[in-house]
Amino acid sequence: MQYKVLALDLDGTLTNEAKVITPRTRAALLAAADRGVRIVLASGRPTVGIEPLARELELDRRGGCILSYNGGKIIDCKTGQTLVQYAFPPDLIDTVCTFARYWNVVPLTYDNDGIVTENASSPYVAEEARINRIPVREVPDLPREITWPINKLLLVGDPVDMPHVEELMQQKFAGRLSIYRSAPFFLETMPLGVEKSASLGLLLKTMGLGPENLMACGDGWNDLPMIQFAGLGVAMGNAVPPVKAAAGYVTADNEHDGVGLAVEKFILEQNTEAPQ
Repeated sequence: MQYKVLALDLDGTLTNEAKVITPRTRAALLAAADRGVRIVLASGRPTVGIEPLARELELDRRGGCILSYNGGKIIDCKTGQTLVQYAFPPDLIDTVCTFARYWNVVPLTYDNDGIVTENASSPYVAEEARINRIPVREVPDLPREITWPINKLLLVGDPVDMPHVEELMQQKFAGRLSIYRSAPFFLETMPLGVEKSASLGLLLKTMGLGPENLMACGDGWNDLPMIQFAGLGVAMGNAVPPVKAAAGYVTADNEHDGVGLAVEKFILEQNTEAPQ
């Protein structure tokens, strides 16, 4: 079997709009795991927001990994071991938060329980809480509150403004942070060089495998490097145009078993060859 590792973005990919895995997709993934395929849940979500889906797919028993914070952390679900971890530069926390406030976007991060932010009333903070099913704690000064190592700061705001904010941040923090959108209203700010494909590359190396053994499914801007890196990059039918253009295959959308159909075609039907 060529594809021994299956990396899956979550929102807009593995889960539908209700944030659940469809029965057909779940059945396909369990069958793939039974054949020895290592499933990696690769998301910008915090670890706590991915764990329920990992339990649903029985990754603690079948084997698999959580890749959270867009590659900022990878955990082996069976052993609980942290395989990869990158900390956000502490000296940039205040600078990023000050920048965010100036451009009227809201910075947030995570503690062991949920989201920590200066503006719990933001609808985009509420959306992040809904997606991850975690609580929100409001604090008066986020940089002063952060006394623990964090993996990322997420900036949330009006989708109309975010492309301009992203462009300005790319200029201001060039060579210091990795910055990209994961949704029209979410702007990820990460330690320099951290993104899904880089961390997947490290994981594959520990397994004695290469990109040719990786199949990856995604839909958003932050999935593009992963789609380009994988031996087979699969774009969802609802993916942004650059992801579709880079993919080796475009499957159905996340409301119509897109991940499940791709897994059936390229993993469970062993005689099917990947597109060139």
